[in-house]
Amino acid sequence: MAKPLVASPERRQEADSDWVVVQRVQAGDVAAFDSLILKYRERVYAMIYNITSNREDAADLSQDCFIKAFQSINRFQGQSSFFTWLYRITLNTALTHLRRNKLRSFFSLDKIHEDAAVSAVINQLTDKKDVQREVFVGELQEKLNEAMLKLSIPHRTVITLFEIDGLSHEEIADIMECSVGTVRSRLHYAKQILQAELQSYVR
Repeated sequence: MAKPLVASPERRQEADSDWVVVQRVQAGDVAAFDSLILKYRERVYAMIYNITSNREDAADLSQDCFIKAFQSINRFQGQSSFFTWLYRITLNTALTHLRRNKLRSFFSLDKIHEDAAVSAVINQLTDKKDVQREVFVGELQEKLNEAMLKLSIPHRTVITLFEIDGLSHEEIADIMECSVGTVRSRLHYAKQILQAELQSYVR
């Protein structure tokens, strides 16, 4: 079996470590899977919560993700890292849940990555007085939620993975099973929509 390929040395080291554990699980050491749960449960929970904005759903769906991963572990051949494979299961589980229940997903300003394009709007608000800023941020949060809901699920997902989870274009492409060009295109389009929706808040 080929070892998973990852871009950075850190990711490669992590993937190699995970691959050793996965092989133990595949060989019958069921208890070894617990270490993967402990390692990734917070990331899985956070990703689902960022997409569903529901803590109870995030907790339940996180368990479902690991159950699915365990049940499918023998089909994992290491073409990608375990992290990417698990994230793909997590994403599909969250999106299936959203579609099935027709839930609205909200985008929290508190969770935006420091380098997010939308954060430029927030930075401009920091010059205002505290009371004014609180009002503006509240209005901006509501407007941002509305803008996110205007995006398709793929575009919303790309924004979430890039701006909140801080994943690279390559990692997102692997998780969403599309080209890097598609990721960049979706990200560019999503940012344009969000910036257009929020332009009235830029002073």
